[in-house]
Amino acid sequence: MKTSKWITLSLVFIVLISMLGACSSGNNGSGGNKTEGGQTAGTDKPSAPVKLMMWGGVPPESGPQAVVDAWNKEHPEIQVEYVRFVNDDDGNLKLDTALLTGQNVDLFVNYTLTQTQKRIDAGVALDLSAFTDYNILEKMGSNAEGWQVNGKFYGVPTTRSAFFVALNKDALDAAGLPVPKDWTWEQAREYAKTLKPATGYGMVQHLEPFLDPIDAALTKEGYVKADGTSNLDSPSVKKWLETLGGMMTLDQTTPPLGEQITSKIPVENVFLAGESPMLNIGAWLLRSSNNFTDFPRDFKIAFAPVPRLVENQADYIPRGGLGDYISINAKSSYTKEAWEFLKWYADGGMAPMAAGGRLPASNAADQDEMVANLLGDKGDTYDKESLMYVLFEDETPTHVRELPQEVTDLITQEYEKFFLGNQNADQTTANMVKRHNEYLKQAK
Repeated sequence: MKTSKWITLSLVFIVLISMLGACSSGNNGSGGNKTEGGQTAGTDKPSAPVKLMMWGGVPPESGPQAVVDAWNKEHPEIQVEYVRFVNDDDGNLKLDTALLTGQNVDLFVNYTLTQTQKRIDAGVALDLSAFTDYNILEKMGSNAEGWQVNGKFYGVPTTRSAFFVALNKDALDAAGLPVPKDWTWEQAREYAKTLKPATGYGMVQHLEPFLDPIDAALTKEGYVKADGTSNLDSPSVKKWLETLGGMMTLDQTTPPLGEQITSKIPVENVFLAGESPMLNIGAWLLRSSNNFTDFPRDFKIAFAPVPRLVENQADYIPRGGLGDYISINAKSSYTKEAWEFLKWYADGGMAPMAAGGRLPASNAADQDEMVANLLGDKGDTYDKESLMYVLFEDETPTHVRELPQEVTDLITQEYEKFFLGNQNADQTTANMVKRHNEYLKQAK
């Protein structure tokens, strides 16, 4: 009898636990069983709001926090929290680890197609084909096609992605140099010589777009020749090595790469302090150049396209187009809610991001408002004509970085040996080709 009694009590306990679980589960699913008043059916209390975690590389104070605050105020039923990761190798590894280990990530920003492809292959980037209420190509234009993988979108490209050389306009005027709209690396080298201050460098470069000149040349030429072998021995690659190598050693107009890596030169600070008149960077510069509290300056900034390695502009496709490709985690419990937020963000909710140089790509956003947000009360400290050119008017075709990470890594490892003086240009390109060919064989 005692055994029977304990079995009965155990069954009752299991049933009670199951009932309690059923009562609480309505707040954990995507949408639950809600009435029109936002309450769960059969209860008198509103259901708990859905909480979305969005991971991005921009500091929260540079726009993302204002974006989520505005959304959260308007949408008490779906609350968003922003998590910042640094957009470098370590930061992207942190995001990838969070995605693969099931940590709280509902939306995340990809900054290159290479990163996106890896996340698609890992099954963590949601195929957006199931959502038919938002036409990405109609909203963003044909440049969005560069973000498609096998004809599908696994995210929404949300910003106009601009890379440029920022210039100290006052220094240019003093030297009698015009703001370039179309120039080569040889011309940029001469600018750096002319503008080089008594102490310091004529040009500094952010390391994120450092490889872009090779990528821009080989996007047109092809990384692989017609016979299926590597094209990393292209004259463009050697030209880039020797041009920058000359600037580092012969001209001393740009920092030696080894020095830049080991000392972690804060190139934005160097430029904004007036210590170098030229800076190769992207639009994220503006979140610092608009910040006169931390980066006071007394000169006007002008903008030029990134120089090309080849004479004919048509043979060179610079990086640009659209960026900040926001994906939904395929493993999220709240994909529908994440989609609602993402549409709102892309069509103008991201307005506070403009102050940091991130202009929306969607044609539904008010571009005049965004430019006003971009410049704020600092408009007279920029050469607006050149800024509008690099952001909107330059019609040169652009590409989205999509080189496999393994190839990027081998190129980087070999060019670092060159710039550190451990091998010459011919050895460097030969090593690149050898390693690339080995990769191509393995990838078949």
